[in-house]
Amino acid sequence: MTISPPLCVDVAYPDDLAAVFAGLAETSWSQWLDSSTLTPGQGRYSILVTEPRRRIWQLHGQVWVADEKREAQAATISLWEVLREALDGLALDAECPCPDLPFSGGVLGYLGYDFALSERGMDIADESLWPEAAFGVYDSALIVDHLLQRAWVFAPAKQMAGVRKQWELRLSAAEAAAPVPDFRVRGPVQTLWSAAQYAAAFQRVEAYIRAGDCYQINLAQPFTAVYSGSSWHLYRHLRAMNPAAFSAYLHFPWGSVLSFSPERLLQVQHGHMQVRPIKGTWPRGTDVLQDAQFAAELLGSAKDRAENVMIVDLLRNDLGKVAEIGSVRVTQLCSLESNAQVHHLVSVVEAQLLTGLDPLQALAACFPGGSITGAPKRRAMEIIAELEPATRGLYCGSIGYIDRTGKMDMNIAIRTMTTSQGELRFWAGGGIVADSRVDAEYQESLDKVALFLRELAALAGLA
Repeated sequence: MTISPPLCVDVAYPDDLAAVFAGLAETSWSQWLDSSTLTPGQGRYSILVTEPRRRIWQLHGQVWVADEKREAQAATISLWEVLREALDGLALDAECPCPDLPFSGGVLGYLGYDFALSERGMDIADESLWPEAAFGVYDSALIVDHLLQRAWVFAPAKQMAGVRKQWELRLSAAEAAAPVPDFRVRGPVQTLWSAAQYAAAFQRVEAYIRAGDCYQINLAQPFTAVYSGSSWHLYRHLRAMNPAAFSAYLHFPWGSVLSFSPERLLQVQHGHMQVRPIKGTWPRGTDVLQDAQFAAELLGSAKDRAENVMIVDLLRNDLGKVAEIGSVRVTQLCSLESNAQVHHLVSVVEAQLLTGLDPLQALAACFPGGSITGAPKRRAMEIIAELEPATRGLYCGSIGYIDRTGKMDMNIAIRTMTTSQGELRFWAGGGIVADSRVDAEYQESLDKVALFLRELAALAGLA
């Protein structure tokens, strides 16, 4: 089934997108892909959606599909096939009116890291309330260009009048938005690993590396906290302190996602593919001189550079599975990028998608990201499943969109929290290689979530 030809109309540019989305933050299947910082080549656009025409999720290996108010039906085909059918059903009957915009209808949502386990026949905990994947099918959206400071509503022609009115009401109401509900942390953040338990797992990784099983493993540890109130309040609070190019707030019947990711998993535009792996992380300094010193030390770190280059080689291989022969190239290697809380080494690998393949096939080839698994990827994932104290859930999965015209942009869900039934959970980790030191790796994992730990302690009245 196809929809009527689309329209794209200008609306007022919102100075405060958080205030615009506030009225949707507690509405199931409302999603905000939030580019809260503008950096070269990324972070330009934000996309806000609500009321999907179709809801798709996979729980414990079973794919479910629900259209509007109809009850969910179990699918007999894979998630990839269901998503492809959904995108085909949104096929354009006419030329896209705003071809330069990133989104003109398609699917938005997430693939959890655990989805990759099920894809590879590996066990995942069946008691989880969180689906391994969830996507809404949206044929309308508010799209905001932070570079040009313009905004548009996109919708099918037959729906445009009503959709435009709704978004214009939200834009005008943002100026006098009601206070967000309170948020409270009920006690200290809990770690599922002690420092000694982390060290024991680290030693096991070292043994695997010495034995030649692998040459890099991304070892992560989870943190939990008990909370009450609206997680939307927490997102707005943390967003102000830690803007990121690939942030997101997603709300589902089973819980909310608060992502402050600086990392792109995969972008596809007109067949051009790009991955941006992050490997190598140091904290920001407390003053200008110390900050510059830390940045220089990261750039000069042979160990961190080695980690990055290993993953670049892995991602060249991932892209090579779906790329035109000879098109894979490294366009940036181990460059410094500084975020609000940490410095990173970031590389960029690009390629041209093989004719006849689509972005979903590219995503399947690259998921999960090499920077959060290790190398070789399959063996790294097996070791992670063996050693980590819990399944990762959404952490190190991917959040983003696949557009019906063949565009896609998906992040890696690091610096990401999930909230559900009064429990908040997040993870932190880092790549371990042959010359890694346990104390430095443990500290790096804490540095990555230092903001979370500090602010949650403050919200609990413990700092």
